[in-house]
Amino acid sequence: MPNTTSPNVVVIYADDLGWGDVGCFGADDLETPVLDRLCASGVRLPQWYSNSPVCSPSRASLLTGKYPAHAGVETILGGTRRTRGLPHQETLAGQLRRRGYRTGIFGKWHLGVAEEFSPAHHGFDESFGFRAGCVDYYSHIFYWGGHNPVHDLWEGDEEVWLNGDYLTTVIGERAARFVARDDDRPFFCYVPFNAPHYPLHAPAEYLDRFAHLPEGRRTMAAMVAAMDDAIGLIIDALEEHGLRENTLVFFSSDNGPSRESRNWLDGEEVSYDGGSTGGLRGAKGSVLEGGVAVPAIVSWPGQLPAGVDYPGVGLMMDLLPTILEAVDGAPAELTDVDGRSLLAGLRKPGAPADLDERAVFWTYDGQWAVRRGRFKRVHHAREGMTPPYVVERALFDLAEDRAEQFDVSDRFPEAADELDRALAGFQEQHRSWSGAA
Repeated sequence: MPNTTSPNVVVIYADDLGWGDVGCFGADDLETPVLDRLCASGVRLPQWYSNSPVCSPSRASLLTGKYPAHAGVETILGGTRRTRGLPHQETLAGQLRRRGYRTGIFGKWHLGVAEEFSPAHHGFDESFGFRAGCVDYYSHIFYWGGHNPVHDLWEGDEEVWLNGDYLTTVIGERAARFVARDDDRPFFCYVPFNAPHYPLHAPAEYLDRFAHLPEGRRTMAAMVAAMDDAIGLIIDALEEHGLRENTLVFFSSDNGPSRESRNWLDGEEVSYDGGSTGGLRGAKGSVLEGGVAVPAIVSWPGQLPAGVDYPGVGLMMDLLPTILEAVDGAPAELTDVDGRSLLAGLRKPGAPADLDERAVFWTYDGQWAVRRGRFKRVHHAREGMTPPYVVERALFDLAEDRAEQFDVSDRFPEAADELDRALAGFQEQHRSWSGAA
């Protein structure tokens, strides 16, 4: 059994999971008992954000601690076997491996399909899962977009076939096996589930639990329940091997819920609206809150308080410096990272959140947004993946209006002007990153 003083690290990432899809974030029509227990054992993060309203850029920020353009991934990456991905650079996995950690990823990569962009080239000792943006949950075939379907399941750089096995469960089993292995080294286990991303597949036993719900919501509830059970396999393995107290477990989602047409195959498109933003405006693809505000939890029983909220703003790019400070016992010296460690605030979540005064930014496909403190400024925002733009320019007071219904720029013109200046500075920085990527 491992016996380490350095904390183990487990990062669990859901896919297209909204604020209203988790019990401890307000969902009352589906069940997430494992996540609810995880939340009760740690710190809930109600002001947490993805760095992008879509998947590949969000994942790039998680692993690099950078804004998507700085990391070199600004758009959703393709799924053909020639697809290039995350440019080679330092990652959380590489940082931890240099510190003596064994590193593994189990689930969705979506940062390049070509072999030279596989997880093995980004700091992971072990990997299991798929490299495109989505696969059939039972055949593990990628069939989205204008090209032939392709099988996409890998053990390291070797293709493997598990036809008929429900992928959400398999991911949980593989991750649980990794954390339970008899090894003296601490571990970093990254578990990016593809649930509840399309296609909409769930075992009958889970669908039967939610027969009373409308069809779209029923399938979403079933997929989330299966993922919750799979997460339970990982948490159970930690507890059974005496590792839970000294394991930092982080859970979040890559972006808000999807409103896309799903299950595309041979011309069929099935529209889907089963995910919930919990009342936030917008969805996947939007820089409004519904696209970028995501449920998040961090639990480290030996070091962090339990059953409390952290009031500060955080983004996925903050995870790398936060984890490295937890591992090193002091802030890491990082020269090319945009995120900041939030560990001090997580340890004392009742203290003033001084990082609230940091300006943080989002951009995707012509949309722009900046938040500092209670105010958020948006330019050219839309509701989801496609036009039209529904907000040309507005200022929202998120302390009073998290649903972003009321433009208060006339009431707070100085705040609007200040955030416009901050956004202009970020746009200039963004152009330099994009030109260098």
